[in-house]
Amino acid sequence: MSLFLIAALPFLGALFPALLIRAGRNASASSAGLATGLAFIGLMLHAPAVMRGEVIHVGVDWLPALGLSANFFLDGLGFLFATLILGIGLLIIVYARFYLSRQDPMGQFYTYLLLFQGAMVGIVLSDNILLLLIFWELTSLSSFLLIGYWKHLPEGRQGARMALTVTGMGGLAMIGGMLILGHIAGSYDISVILQNKDAIQSSDLYLPALILILIGAFTKSAQFPFHFWLPHAMAAPTPVSAYLHSATMVKAGLFLMARLWPVLSGTPEWFYIVATTGLITMVLGAVIALFKDDLKALLAFSTVSHLGLITMLLGFGTKYAAVAAVFHIINHATFKAALFMSAGIVDHEAHTRDIKRLGGLRHLMPVTFAIATIASLSMAGIPPLNGFLSKEMMLDAAEKTSWLSSPYMIAGLATFAAMFSAAYSFRYIAHVFLGPKREDYPAKPHDPGFGMYASPALLAVLVVLIGLFSAKLVGPLVAASASAVIGGEKLPYYSLKLWHGFTPALYMSVVAVLGGLVLLSLHRPLERVWNALPRPEAKVIFDAIVSALTGLVQGLTGRLHDGSLTRYAAIMVSFTVAISLYAYVTGTIGLPTRPMQEAGVMPMVAWFCLAMAALCIVVFHRQRFVALILIGIVGLIVSMSFNYLSAPDLALTQISVEVVTIILMLLALNFLPKETPVETPLFTRMRDGAIAIIGGLGVGGLIYAMLVRDFAFPTISGFHIENSYKGGGGTNMVNVILVDFRGFDTFGEIIVLGIAALVIFALTEAVLSTRVRAYLLNRKPDLEQAGDSHPGMMVVVTRMMMPVALMVAAYIFFRGHNLPGGGFIAGLVAAIAVIMQYMASGFGWATERQRYPYHGIIGSGVLIAAATGLGAWFNDQPFLTSAFGYVHIEPLNEFEVATAALFDLGVFLAVVGAVMLALESLARFAWQPGTDSEHAIEINPARDAAAQDMKEV
Repeated sequence: MSLFLIAALPFLGALFPALLIRAGRNASASSAGLATGLAFIGLMLHAPAVMRGEVIHVGVDWLPALGLSANFFLDGLGFLFATLILGIGLLIIVYARFYLSRQDPMGQFYTYLLLFQGAMVGIVLSDNILLLLIFWELTSLSSFLLIGYWKHLPEGRQGARMALTVTGMGGLAMIGGMLILGHIAGSYDISVILQNKDAIQSSDLYLPALILILIGAFTKSAQFPFHFWLPHAMAAPTPVSAYLHSATMVKAGLFLMARLWPVLSGTPEWFYIVATTGLITMVLGAVIALFKDDLKALLAFSTVSHLGLITMLLGFGTKYAAVAAVFHIINHATFKAALFMSAGIVDHEAHTRDIKRLGGLRHLMPVTFAIATIASLSMAGIPPLNGFLSKEMMLDAAEKTSWLSSPYMIAGLATFAAMFSAAYSFRYIAHVFLGPKREDYPAKPHDPGFGMYASPALLAVLVVLIGLFSAKLVGPLVAASASAVIGGEKLPYYSLKLWHGFTPALYMSVVAVLGGLVLLSLHRPLERVWNALPRPEAKVIFDAIVSALTGLVQGLTGRLHDGSLTRYAAIMVSFTVAISLYAYVTGTIGLPTRPMQEAGVMPMVAWFCLAMAALCIVVFHRQRFVALILIGIVGLIVSMSFNYLSAPDLALTQISVEVVTIILMLLALNFLPKETPVETPLFTRMRDGAIAIIGGLGVGGLIYAMLVRDFAFPTISGFHIENSYKGGGGTNMVNVILVDFRGFDTFGEIIVLGIAALVIFALTEAVLSTRVRAYLLNRKPDLEQAGDSHPGMMVVVTRMMMPVALMVAAYIFFRGHNLPGGGFIAGLVAAIAVIMQYMASGFGWATERQRYPYHGIIGSGVLIAAATGLGAWFNDQPFLTSAFGYVHIEPLNEFEVATAALFDLGVFLAVVGAVMLALESLARFAWQPGTDSEHAIEINPARDAAAQDMKEV
């Protein structure tokens, strides 16, 4: 089975549980189990090759220019973690089917679980760090959904937010570190990065990359000081806790450290950061776990401790410690998943997880007692269970490692942590299952059905079998995965046996077990001392930091994002000017290479009129009608300038847009006050004026610098000039660019134009349903109105011009591919012709004669343009590639036919529809069916609420 399919199956499977829940809980659970099971089987098909030391690669280039490839690879380490993720995931699915109540949305649960599972599988199989980062963030998001699954619990919602915040922040840091790592190695493929140890460790960027990557790994694996989020994640359902602690989420950080071990380890920085962090986490988690009364909290802090143990082993940087870390990952997954599921059984049956309210359950729940005892003793490191083997290897590695020239520091602290680990493991057995039966259980405890204890029972069996037959059962897997961790080098000597003779590790283990028994016997007095000690509460600190950061961000956002467009513009322009000035001062610019051309009299007059019109807009901008006239003057001069500079297409477009815009804005201004009130103080206006002058001078200087210098590199305009005819079949370069070279841009623009018209329609539709429209129809005009709303002369002239204008639009449309024109200009000309009918004869008269809805015209234009683009696919060409040829039909001369004409037709229809829909939407404010625009709707003048509404609007 392809690695692509193995990685995709959980995501594909996530589609079905929520759908099949209507068929029953069994159907929903079965669909989730089927997807996981198929992925697990597909993974096992690669087991023989992986055990032989082969590495399986598969991938496709996605965005090779950015180094982003969808590459997967499977080696021993990836196989180990994928086996744990899918294997334990299958057991969790079975367990959850019987654990969740009928009130819990099971389909939703399995969907979240499979998304989480797929993200984890993606992490361990990824061969590209950018792809790995995507899956990494998906684990944070999907775990957020799982931890907060019980939305009615405040602690569940807070635990989910805490996990997302901590792991998300760590993920952001890790993104920076991984990008630096890829930059050093010259590739973003992990398989390539792993072959560049010397280049990476000798780089000046090694330490920044290491720190950033480790922040991501430590936050995900709950290492000190980021360990506090993991216990709060226990508000999730027990199946989530069991999965998260044993095979997923927290193991992602361990996987990342193990994956990058060949290139990052072996340096003092790696040793002191990773080993020290792991050691502190191991000790701190073990001590806290002993004094937790909640079963899941005890197990959560025990997980923190064991994660620290594995991190410490990876931090030692020796091959033997790496083997021990891999072996303990396997063992921890088996006994910790069994322990969490047994805790869930106790909670499910006794209705409490409080250890002080439990005890004596061995008499009432013998099966659960046996499972929990086996798993707890393995966690304590008692032979002949698997936890004993990896604990011995850990103590052996610790005894051989010095810290700051001290040969006893790490060994002593490791033994101390192992002693507390044994103590809380013994407490889990003694205080929950041993002792006399009680009469005050919240509910009468009893063993559940087989469906609920089958999964932890199987894991308990594995705990025993691995302990007794580790060399045969997991020996090859440990060897293959450890070989991948150390970079394929020769494995050190190690032995997965129960007895290695009288060694220092054995003595340390005996001390830890005996010390654990002593701690258990002294638990009550020690607990009183523990409760009396002042100690910081991580939750309180986290809440305070989040609250402070939230207040800071809200204050900053409130000052910057206050809804003032002038402030936004001032900030943007100031920043642009600043970085431009920096670039000018620090950069170099050559001498001018082009002479200045002489300016004629007419261009100077046009420039003077343009400058004066722009200046008058600034001075008279509060008088809206005057400002609109001045804007029209600016547009007219700009279109004349385009024509003077041999750009007739742009001139036609500009003048057409000006006409349509002026008409629509005149219609909009009809419903607004004639003057804009003064809204900003004098200082702000002076500040904005200064910024505008500086920005304008800067843009003018940039334009001047470009005009008097030649380009030392080929320009895009040169490419278009050379390829316009032979590539697009047209001599009108502007039109060819719009419908061929940049046809996708034009396609997006007509979609945006249509959306804008629909938004105008939606807004006016909403307003027309209020009393505002009644106020508009009954308002008193500021100036005296003409007596004739529809002059006969204008009516006659516009109706005579209609066919002529449409003919001109058609002419401009068909000549556009080779001469000035095209669909956009033709659409504006046709829209002007129709607008004139509305202006001359009235909205009601024109609407009654409208045959096609403007919404449909917009949609037709977009669909025609899309269909034209899709047609290129059938000829194995990129989207919107045009085809052209020449046709001769008697008695006509030979003429060109291009598929771009169909695309231009789509542009034409979209432009006409958008302009007319906007016009219709605005005109409806002053018209209703069955009335003329001058007829008012009768309302009570005494009621001025509508007028007040309008003022507020």
